Amino acid sequence: MTDQKDEASQQREEELKMYSILDTLPEEDYDNITRIASEICETKISLISFLDTNRQWFKSHHGTEIEETPIEHSFCRHAIKNKDDLYIVPDARIDEKFKDNPFVTGDSNIVFYAGVPLTSENGTPLGTLCVIDEKPKELTKSQTSSLKALANQVINLLKLRKNKTQLEESVRSLELKNEELEQFAYVAAHDIKSPLNNILSLSSMISSSKSNSLDDETKEMIGYIEESSGKLKKLVDGLLEYSKADNYLKTERETIKAVDFKNDILSFYLDDDQSKVTFNCEPDNLFTNKVALQQILLNLIGNSIKYNDKEQTKINITITEDPKHYYFDVSDNGPGIPKDHQKKIFDIFHRVKMDHEDDSGHGIGLATVKKLVTSLGGEIEVHSKEGEGATFKFYISK
Repeated sequence: MTDQKDEASQQREEELKMYSILDTLPEEDYDNITRIASEICETKISLISFLDTNRQWFKSHHGTEIEETPIEHSFCRHAIKNKDDLYIVPDARIDEKFKDNPFVTGDSNIVFYAGVPLTSENGTPLGTLCVIDEKPKELTKSQTSSLKALANQVINLLKLRKNKTQLEESVRSLELKNEELEQFAYVAAHDIKSPLNNILSLSSMISSSKSNSLDDETKEMIGYIEESSGKLKKLVDGLLEYSKADNYLKTERETIKAVDFKNDILSFYLDDDQSKVTFNCEPDNLFTNKVALQQILLNLIGNSIKYNDKEQTKINITITEDPKHYYFDVSDNGPGIPKDHQKKIFDIFHRVKMDHEDDSGHGIGLATVKKLVTSLGGEIEVHSKEGEGATFKFYISK
């Protein structure tokens, strides 16, 4: 019998840990249940109790300031044996189990007790929802039904709590794996970059200094090496840029004068006769992460210039606001983006092959943009028709 008792106690303690409920702060949802239970059953006290190793702890205690009691004096340890039924002690003063209980004979003066077991999904009784009074009492059929219904609500709250805890643990695990993966990508890309630069430098040196002594076939092979190494270098640079996105987000938010921010962006393209960037900003000031926002816009502008098929690239940036967000439109006069690619272009490594462009890119730039926008509390989407340019719309939180 003792072994079975110890096994039941151990099972209960393990499940209570899964719910992460013991010794937590008061919560309104639980307090509302005990308040309603007392009102319905017309009792002075109502408790939501959980049985730990050597105590019963009260998640909610309506009508008393006591937060826990020794388990050996607990009425609830008897109530949980019923599992699915209501346990009632009409008058503890004449009940053989409780007449000598210090909570009956002492200042607490417990006379009436009724408790509904709080049973987990696995069938383990964890504690009770109970009502207590200082005078003998019987519950009506309606009161009994209501008390059981309220106990079910406690179980539902526990399930929600458990699911929330498990979800948070899963999110933390995924975040950790994501950090490890990004760190691996950064280290791998960084380690590849140095020998890759050596290959590019060596092939370029051979191509220029030994040009006269090389036959056409060798020159062609060196050309392939340079072309492939160049593409790989762009991929590595893109991976490094994507990995550095988190570093941009470490910069504190600050108040930026819109005119200064606009001039900083435009200064990158002052000497580019083939590109015209215009800037319209409704707010006078922006309170945001300047480095991250600048990186977002430079990536979008660079993308528009890279894939543009017109003699002059035209890009217009518009910024508006409401009380909670800043809104950005970045429009260009490029070839547009095929409809079947528009939902995928923000996925890392997704590339759109342009007819006029030999190099379709590495598919990292827009993934970096999305990562930064999301981290700033926003979302991004693209609107485009082939042949009519594209507009990237995004917002960020203030």
